[in-house]
Amino acid sequence: MTSTVPASPTRTAKGAALQAVLLDMDGTLVDTEGFWWDVEVEVFADLGHRLDEAWREVVVGGPMTRSAGYLMEATGADVTLDELTVLLNDPFEKRIGRGVPLMPGAARLLAELGRHDIPTALVSASHRRIIDRVLDSVGRHHFALTVAGDEVTRTKPHPEPYLTAARGFGAEPGRCAVIEDTATGVAAAEAAGCRVVAVPSVAPIAPAEGRVVVSSLEEVDLAFLRELIARGAAEHAR
Repeated sequence: MTSTVPASPTRTAKGAALQAVLLDMDGTLVDTEGFWWDVEVEVFADLGHRLDEAWREVVVGGPMTRSAGYLMEATGADVTLDELTVLLNDPFEKRIGRGVPLMPGAARLLAELGRHDIPTALVSASHRRIIDRVLDSVGRHHFALTVAGDEVTRTKPHPEPYLTAARGFGAEPGRCAVIEDTATGVAAAEAAGCRVVAVPSVAPIAPAEGRVVVSSLEEVDLAFLRELIARGAAEHAR
């Protein structure tokens, strides 16, 4: 299944600065970062290796190739990347098949964006099979477009996923608000030229130019995102 792209570009009301909202999935929209780590711990235990808790911050938010590759190198596990990808994705998919918890504030924010017809995309480093299973719980109707990690040539921290989403809406990256929970995702969004709201999940993220850091999605609403874009436009005009 490929990325879901609307039949024609959708924009906010004429004159509005915010053109689209692009959300990461694991750890940002749904509380699944712990699921991934639990699966990684279990899989490597079956392979005869114990994962160091300190590695969790290294692999969080990364694409499967980077995260799995790091753990393979760190442990010396006798397994190929293709084999490990299957070993990790299969039990994770079973876990989320039983339902996934939304992060605090996520349901309210998605509902508000929907009420105001704000073009909204889900942009994840997870594979399509995982995204589709999460959407079964969260609700596909919230997103006009979704981009999976195995549908782009280069995934996060490369900007391609966010550039793909912005292009799908016919939006300017600088007028897209991105919500991310990891440094990897933040790097991808900022490299694409988007404005970023960081909501750290596992590892801290420092504030920076063009980026704001909040402790929860409960601090984020449509007015907040519009102000983020307006402030960025004002800074750019100086």
